[in-house]
This record gives sequence, structure tokens and C-alpha cells, in this order.
Amino acid sequence: MTARLDRHLTLSLFRPLSRTGWVKADPSVPVLMYHSISDDAEKDVPPYYRLATSPQRFAEQMNWLADAGFRGVALDEALAALADGEASLEPLAAITFDDGFRDFHTAAWPVLQNHNFTATMYLPTGFIGAQRKSFHGKECLTWNEVRELRAQGIRFGSHTVNHSKLHDLPWNAISDELKLSQSHLARELAEPIVSFAYPYAFPQEDRRFSNRLAELLRGLGYESCVTTVVGRVRPQDDWFNLKRLPVNSCDDEALFLAKLQGNYDWLGSAQRLVRQVKRLTGQSAPRGSETSAP
Repeated sequence: MTARLDRHLTLSLFRPLSRTGWVKADPSVPVLMYHSISDDAEKDVPPYYRLATSPQRFAEQMNWLADAGFRGVALDEALAALADGEASLEPLAAITFDDGFRDFHTAAWPVLQNHNFTATMYLPTGFIGAQRKSFHGKECLTWNEVRELRAQGIRFGSHTVNHSKLHDLPWNAISDELKLSQSHLARELAEPIVSFAYPYAFPQEDRRFSNRLAELLRGLGYESCVTTVVGRVRPQDDWFNLKRLPVNSCDDEALFLAKLQGNYDWLGSAQRLVRQVKRLTGQSAPRGSETSAP
């Protein structure tokens, strides 16, 4: 399914349906999923799977978010509001970033500050160092920059050590990825690390795996796990299988606002069906994709 088709269905079918009251309104929080804030065109990557948002488009999206009445917060604040029944009192949008790229510091953070927004950043600790390292050809944050951002209000969580495809690993290796990244972050930031982001497309079709992963995360003291499953978060949702809304430069104002309003949530069900079919036929998402097949 291409970005053009998912946009068309969202704006032409599911947004009008929601206005008829067919979609039940309930307290929910959109959790936006960003990666790199850069002008990388990603020409060989289908639009849905692109991970870059241009600095200009990101600034526009944060303006649209503010103009729609949302306040951009870290994930823990959004979850606390849901748990306390306060999500309907003030529209909140949790803003998350995966991979720890340097361009968050240079391009995203100044925009967030202009709106008095904050965010949660998930770090693959093997690519964060005292000296500058790179991941997928992009420069990453240093630990000094991470501490500086934390002092200014950015929250940090684990994204494993090596950004491995956990579903392909034995459980002892998965445990090491979760445990070692958590302990390294805790040492560098001198605080408990309780949030985790699953790298690559989340295997929602494998319930046995996702249940065991949740048990492992709980045992290590994590309190939440965000995934690539599409949708908004509701009060009754499992905090170890949290949905997010992928965002990139292809999200214009109409599609971006539709995602905030729940008109894109339909894709979560379609996504699950597609992944089940692909599992049966041995297919997978495009090489290197971190978003789940739409």
C-alpha cells in the first residue's frame, strides 16, 4: 500500500465516516513517531517507509500541532494523563524520536523549544559515545549532548544496544540488548530508564513473541514499550504494545491533522492483516525499513 493510497483512503473515506459519528470518540493520545529531521530525499524508499522529515516540514507540522490546540509532550506525561483520566481535559500529543540522530539537537529541538514542547528520544546505545558516532550514515548524538538535552527536559529511553532485529535473535541475546542498553543509559543520565522503543517493524502477528517480550521488559523495570503498530493510544491499551503514528516529509497538513484526529487509525487493522499474509507467504517490508508494513 503506497502513501498515496493510504492518504486517499484516509481523507476520502475514513475522515468523512468519522464526521458521521460512525467512529466512536473516546479519550486518546496520538504518539508521533519521528526519526531523522533532515533533507534526505530517500528517493529509493517508498513514501510510507521514509524516515526523514525535512526541517521545514517539521517546523510546519509543529505549527499545525499547536494551531490544532495540542501540546507536545514526552510519552510519560501523555500516559500519566490517560491513566488519570485527564487526556480529554487538554489535547496532548506525545512526540517521539528513534535512533538518536544528531539532527534532533540541531534541527528539531529549537523548533520544539519555540512551542514549549518536549519529546522522548529512544537511543541505540551502541551508537552513542563520548566521541561522535554514526548510524546508517547519519551522525548521532554524543553523551554530552544527551545530558544537555535531558537537563532541558527531553526524556530518554532505550532502543536496544545495536538496533538489532529482536525477532530474529535468541532470548538470551534479546535480554542482553534490553538490559545493557538500559543500564548504560541509567549510568550516563543518573536516573532509572523505564521506556523502550522496539526497533524495526513490530511483529504484532506473533503474539507469543510479543507477550514474552512484555514479560521480559516488565522484569527489567521498564514501564512502557512503543512500537510501529499504527494508531493512537487509548486508556485501556497495553503499555507494552503502544501504537504510534509514523510521520515524515510526505505528511502534508491534511494528512497530519487526520492522523491527530484518529482518521488514520484504520491502517492499524489493515497493517495487521498485511503482516499476517506476509508472514504466511514469507514476504517482508522493504530492506532497512523501520516502519511496519502498511
